[in-house]
Amino acid sequence: MDLKHIRTFAAVAREGNLTRAAEHLHLTQPALSLQLKNFQESLDLTLFSRTAQGLAPNADGRALLPPALRVLDALDDFQRAIGALRDTVQGELRIGTILDPEFLRLGATLQYLVEHYPKIRPTLRHGMSGSVGRQVRSGELDVGFYLGPHEPSGNPPGLHARPLASFAYYVVAPKGWSAQVAGRDWAEIAALPWIWTPPDSVHHRLLSAKFDALGIAPHAVAEVDQEASMLDLVRSGVGLSLARDSIALRESQASGLQLVKGLSIQAELSFITLASRREDPLVAAAFAAVQAAFG
Repeated sequence: MDLKHIRTFAAVAREGNLTRAAEHLHLTQPALSLQLKNFQESLDLTLFSRTAQGLAPNADGRALLPPALRVLDALDDFQRAIGALRDTVQGELRIGTILDPEFLRLGATLQYLVEHYPKIRPTLRHGMSGSVGRQVRSGELDVGFYLGPHEPSGNPPGLHARPLASFAYYVVAPKGWSAQVAGRDWAEIAALPWIWTPPDSVHHRLLSAKFDALGIAPHAVAEVDQEASMLDLVRSGVGLSLARDSIALRESQASGLQLVKGLSIQAELSFITLASRREDPLVAAAFAAVQAAFG
């Protein structure tokens, strides 16, 4: 049973006229008539009798009208309660951000917060994934976006994480390096020049885990702390690096960067908070906004 059908039934019973009921519900008359027909068929009952003025509830309609009105009143009470809760959720919400706003769907997230929780004031602090994780653990941030390896085993220790998107990091090489990288595995490619990143970077954590598992150290020739600088060094022929799949494919087409076949690492974008704060209304509002943005 659809609530809109109950609203239609109540409006027609109150107005006694399809046209006025349709105007009240902001529907066309054919749409309202179809809803009323479907409602009566779903109940296997006829609820109205025709009169000179329009329609009037018959005995069955009069019997069902009071409980229908109670259902609608209860729904109105429920919606008012939701509004009251939203109005009481207030305060500064410290959000740790990483990478680019488009990838995080930051605009849609903040729009949801502004529309649904007008008394929350978001404060954004940009950094690397590792620093966001540390600041959430220390309480400096309430929530944050976090990048790490795809971990089907569950949440990181002490944190509650909601997975948002899974993707791959590809190894990218400068244009013209086909001969140097063709057919190489992780152990062999470690000897080539690498553009390295600080420990807080997801690139560092993913590559270190890969090379540590093999018991080898990569040949790092430079270290940068920004993805744009890293890609510029790859374009300039300095060395290899990791790039998100969408960026790697774009750079391959636009700049001729080489994607090293067979060498990729699965990663996951998550939204995190302290496990002990997952029921906090401020945190719950943030998670609702991110969930709405990512669908």
